[in-house]
Amino acid sequence: MPIAPTLLLPLLLALAPQAPVHAQEGGSRQQEAVRQAVRQGRWVPLQQVVADALRRYPGKLVEVELEDGKYEIEILGPNGVVMELDYDAATGRLLKMEED
Repeated sequence: MPIAPTLLLPLLLALAPQAPVHAQEGGSRQQEAVRQAVRQGRWVPLQQVVADALRRYPGKLVEVELEDGKYEIEILGPNGVVMELDYDAATGRLLKMEED
């Protein structure tokens, strides 16, 4: 289920463990489905994979997408190279890491 990049901030807020209540109210069906999958333990929380990605490739987080059961994380490194790291949303396992 693809999540548009414009939904990144609401998705991050919705998946944050202590997000404000108003960030979790309403929203799209996709966002609610993602929140429910995380609550039920079917998917790992986004902040977990983002933290792992930044440990592996320090830099500035520039984009996060959820597509076909994969978190796709893009990080701009201090060397100016954008690295894409793909994680399995169900297990949190790193699937691939490549320059974008």
